[in-house]
Amino acid sequence: MRKRAIAASILSSAAVLVVGWQLGAPSAVMTSVPSASSGGGTSAGPSTAGSSSAGAGSAPAATSAPAAPSGTFVGSSTSTRFGSVQVQITVAAGAITDVTALKLTDADGRSVQISNRAAPVLRQEVLAAQSARVSTVSGATYTSEAYLTSLQSALDQAGL
Repeated sequence: MRKRAIAASILSSAAVLVVGWQLGAPSAVMTSVPSASSGGGTSAGPSTAGSSSAGAGSAPAATSAPAAPSGTFVGSSTSTRFGSVQVQITVAAGAITDVTALKLTDADGRSVQISNRAAPVLRQEVLAAQSARVSTVSGATYTSEAYLTSLQSALDQAGL
C-alpha cells in the first residue's frame, strides 16, 4: 500500500511538471505568433517591425510581466514546538514549479519521521493547487501548518 502511495506521488509530481512545462510553452508560442504575424517575410523584417510597429503590443507584454513573476523565493522560518520549518518556492511565469523544504521539524526522531513523511505530500498538493490553500497532512498537523505558513510568506514575496 505504501509503495503504491509513493508511486502515485511520483507520477503526480511528474504530471504536474509536464503540465507546467506545457503551460509555459503556449505563452512563448503566443508571444512569438503576434511578432511573426505582424512582421514581413524576411527574418530581419519581423524583428524590426515587431519592435517598431508592435510598440502597443510591447506595452501589454510589459503589463503582464509584473503579473507573472519568476524566481526563487524563501519563506519565513516558522517555529513549532517540534522545531522550525522553512520552505523555498521556485516560480516561472507566475506558476509554482517547485517547492523545497529548507528546514523541517527535528526536535526528536519521531518529528523527523513525521516531517519526512509529510513534506512530499504537501509539496505535491501545493504544486497541484498552485497555492497554500491545501489540507494539512493527517498526523503531521504542526509540520503542515508551519509548512503552509512559510509557503504563504514565500508566495507573498513572489506576489502570488
